[in-house]
Amino acid sequence: MANLKELRGRIKSVASIAQITRAMEMVASMKLRKVQAKAQSFHPYTDEIRHILDAVAGRVGATAELPLFRRRQVRTVGMFVVASDRGLCGSYNSNLLFALRRRVEELQAAGAQVKFWCYGRKGYTWLMRRGFAVERFFVEPPLDKADFAAAKLVGQVLVEAFASGAVDEVRLCFTRFQSMIKFVPTDVPFLPIGAIAGGPDAPARHGVDFLLEPDARTVFDRLVPRYLETVVFDAMLQALASEHASRRMAMKSATDAAVRMNKGLKKVYNRARQENITKELLDIVGGASAVS
Repeated sequence: MANLKELRGRIKSVASIAQITRAMEMVASMKLRKVQAKAQSFHPYTDEIRHILDAVAGRVGATAELPLFRRRQVRTVGMFVVASDRGLCGSYNSNLLFALRRRVEELQAAGAQVKFWCYGRKGYTWLMRRGFAVERFFVEPPLDKADFAAAKLVGQVLVEAFASGAVDEVRLCFTRFQSMIKFVPTDVPFLPIGAIAGGPDAPARHGVDFLLEPDARTVFDRLVPRYLETVVFDAMLQALASEHASRRMAMKSATDAAVRMNKGLKKVYNRARQENITKELLDIVGGASAVS
């Protein structure tokens, strides 16, 4: 059995760890409340602008001839990966990167080459260690401080890669926030836009007529860039909310484990202390008996 001094040191160390993890849990909870409200309020806007784009596309006509709507034979796929900059968030990164690896293996089995754009240091490190080609790693601003301007920059980079022919398809790989305890790794198409706007989720047209000013094509041309930026920003918000929720759960589990460990160590310490007291009493009684 460990001596009392070693046990006291372990109890103090575990108590300090519990204080740190409890503080990190509180910080993650505060950040989560802010990001969660922002993500949940922004997601309906993303769905609505997708529906509007689909409706206006019906007025424009031959959208398949537009560069961002034109489908090509898929030889190269671009993946925009949104991971975290820091660890201590449970299985958040491992689940996302495991889903990404399965998707990459499927694409490579189909004969496609994969290129990556990355937001989040953990994802970038994972990709570089495995020898994948990372076209660009977005460092500034950090994901927890990213705003719509950062999403606009990412959207422009992805559009340029698709329009120049560097990639034939672009997909977004991020973690979608569903609840405080559920966040799902998600892989969705981004470009060509026809894979999203004209999909089965597009709203049915019921013959309702509407007016467009100045004209359908002008509105459509202005709406497409904003739609792409909105989709990217929504993915970043969803990923950030999932990261904070996962870190909160991980820190709560770590705090609970530290508290349980501390209780066990205190029991062992009290038992060892009682044994030492008993031995000292026996020594005293034995010495007194020998003298008498």
